[in-house]
Amino acid sequence: MVFEVIPAVDMRGGKCVQLVQGIPGSEIVSLDDPVEVSLDWVRKGAKTLHLVDLDGAIEGERKNATIIEKIVNACREKGVRIQVGGGIRSFEDAASLLELGVSRVILGTAALQNPELVKQLSSAFGKDSVTVALDAKNGKISIKGWTEECAQTPVEMGRKFEELGAGSLLFTNIDTEGLLQGINPAPTKELVESVSIPVIASGGVSSLQDLQVLKNTGAAGVVVGSALYTGRFTLEAAIEIILHE
Repeated sequence: MVFEVIPAVDMRGGKCVQLVQGIPGSEIVSLDDPVEVSLDWVRKGAKTLHLVDLDGAIEGERKNATIIEKIVNACREKGVRIQVGGGIRSFEDAASLLELGVSRVILGTAALQNPELVKQLSSAFGKDSVTVALDAKNGKISIKGWTEECAQTPVEMGRKFEELGAGSLLFTNIDTEGLLQGINPAPTKELVESVSIPVIASGGVSSLQDLQVLKNTGAAGVVVGSALYTGRFTLEAAIEIILHE
């Protein structure tokens, strides 16, 4: 993987939103048309989009599936990769997305509650199709839309899921997520150095400098949401600085 900046399109109630710390009702951005938002990021240079069904992540059932299907269909002909997370709780859920044309499914709660699911999907669709989300708060894994904390650390879980066939990891530092106060690169660097599969970082990016710092951890890419939507920097500027660093 070449380090890339991946715009986030988080959906709740049919709208594209950005939440603070993943808390429902804390929207700092709310846009009516997630399909148009997605296509706008593609026009601005995005090669991968990060789609999250927030209703699905919190309620355990994918509520924005129709919108996601529209985005996948609109982006397929443009050669844009789509990774999708939120509410994917079963083999059937994941398989339907991959068969639709999604490049990678992101498993969070489902992977932690049923690790064999990672192995099954990896065997059926190839490991590059499976990303496991490791969301950490105070150094411990959180699940169910960040409402429950587990005893395990990201490094422990990262190694486990690599063995089970995950092709990549998505690491979100909840301590900095959505606050626009900058990043703490140490947990990302620790995870990158503990596994041999790509790690995509997420959480707290607020400046172009943050992107450079994350690239220097060895991460394969970074998902950016609030900073792009609130105009801290443009996607074009982010791509430019990463390409010419």
